[in-house]
Amino acid sequence: MTFASVLYIDDLLRAMTLQMNKSKKWVVSGLGSILLIGVISLSYWLGKRQSTDAATKLGAPPSTAANNKAPIGPPPTTVDAASVSLAPFAKTISAVGSLRSDETVIIRPEVSGRIAEIGFREGQRVAKNSIIIKLDQAVQRAEMQQAEANLSLSKSRIERSRDLHAKGFISSQALDDAESAYKVAKATADVASARLTKLEIKAPFSGIVGLRSVSVGDYVREGQDIVNLEEIDPLKVDFRVPEIYLRQISVGQTLQVNIDANPGETFTGRVLAINPLLDTNGRAVVIRAVVNNNSAKLRPGMFARVQLITSDRQESLTIPEQALIPVGDDIFVFKITDGRVARTKIDIGQRETGSVEVLKGLAKGDIVVTAGQPKVRDGGAIKLATLDGKPVAPAAPAASSPAATSSPPAKK
Repeated sequence: MTFASVLYIDDLLRAMTLQMNKSKKWVVSGLGSILLIGVISLSYWLGKRQSTDAATKLGAPPSTAANNKAPIGPPPTTVDAASVSLAPFAKTISAVGSLRSDETVIIRPEVSGRIAEIGFREGQRVAKNSIIIKLDQAVQRAEMQQAEANLSLSKSRIERSRDLHAKGFISSQALDDAESAYKVAKATADVASARLTKLEIKAPFSGIVGLRSVSVGDYVREGQDIVNLEEIDPLKVDFRVPEIYLRQISVGQTLQVNIDANPGETFTGRVLAINPLLDTNGRAVVIRAVVNNNSAKLRPGMFARVQLITSDRQESLTIPEQALIPVGDDIFVFKITDGRVARTKIDIGQRETGSVEVLKGLAKGDIVVTAGQPKVRDGGAIKLATLDGKPVAPAAPAASSPAATSSPPAKK
């Protein structure tokens, strides 16, 4: 049907409309408009079909829009992925604890007195038996000199008494009295010497002194805190593990300690002792280990994260830790198969920095999504951006069909 035919029908309708009753004119006009739209649509469809049939007869390929169906669903999601691999893993027990000094003491005087001398600087390392605090010794030194004088006199008397007793000039009783007086004088001298010694407070072991709370001239009483002394190389770490692990732990086992103040750095140690008495509050085994601190990066009182190694390292399946999707008490991953993902439940074991041991649910060589999980849906299509940290080249486009690219045969 041609455009002239359409114009003819429109003129005919207009003529009919003018001849009809004016009261029914709006009804006829509406029906005419609907009929006109239907005629135009029918003409367009017939013209399109005739063009397609003509092109087919000439050997042209069908229309791309009419025959090439668009892909159904959303486009593939770009993700990063990693392969399941084998890596050595050790059986460990995780715990938290606190660092302690190897030796620690609060320096306190045993006698009262006034401080005459401070023999250290705060934070300084001191050697064993070096003087920490010296109290005023004037009175005690005078008492010591008096005791030494009495001792010297008693010694002379006993020597003369022995000589006279041997010649028979004094009785045995007089000799016994002289010997007793000598012993008393000697004991008095020893007491004075001990009192004088206690006025000098010495370091009981080598270590680092802390911050003092006294100054020269202060009067201190016996038992008053003066300064703390710490030996920090090596350090001890105390931690607790549940009683179910009691059979797995033993003295001498290796452990690794991580400190929040030193991220990324691991310190090694060994189990020093296991308390035979369990902690009744948490039914836990109390363990003490020793950790080397040659670098002096650790300090007593630090919070420690402990990994106690209970068995040798063995080959285990591992995946990156960022591939895990926790859902309640279960762990899932997105496993990639033939360009699509499937949410897969797995069982995990030990964890190490950046990786986790897989006990069940995956096999060596499987590929899991490590980045882009929030955009992925179970069963959805994906496109790899990286695999094991290496870029993945995009797939080459399909080659064009010869039939589609060749020109139509010439019409004879």
